[in-house]
Amino acid sequence: MSTLTYPEAGATRLGPLPDGYHHLHHRDRIGHGRADFEAAGAAVTEFRMHRAAGARVRASAPRAEPGASVRVALGVGPFRFIAPCQVIWTEYGPHRIGFAYGTLTRHPECGEESFVVDLADDGTVSFTVMAFSRPARWYARLAGPFVPVAQRWYARRLGSTLRRIVSEGREQRN
Repeated sequence: MSTLTYPEAGATRLGPLPDGYHHLHHRDRIGHGRADFEAAGAAVTEFRMHRAAGARVRASAPRAEPGASVRVALGVGPFRFIAPCQVIWTEYGPHRIGFAYGTLTRHPECGEESFVVDLADDGTVSFTVMAFSRPARWYARLAGPFVPVAQRWYARRLGSTLRRIVSEGREQRN
């Protein structure tokens, strides 16, 4: 049985984010309408967004479900970082689809990250990445202020990747 490396499990679902961590909140407009919302939700919860953004993902389930293990690998060659996580919560609602995973032992950081797609009343589809984290490994501590910069860059990359996935799906539907 894997053990989370932080005590505030689920804080990305209801907030507020806990003190003592770096906080990340990134939001992107992804599309418009129910079809875009469903396409984005599926891409997020089936880990296709992460893979299309360049991450290697191994998951114990085909889509996010509480308790599923997820290994995300980022980087190239000797600079590849393995990030073992566990899905903490999921939501598959009519206006909100997403999940969060929390860090496990051997993850470079300690904390939680959520990936959520929302459908607003006006039809706007938005994607939000919310996270709290702090260094857990020596190399993450050594990287210091560069880690939050890299996390913001990756969140933006996920948003643009998801927007592309949704746009390509829209073209195929038309």
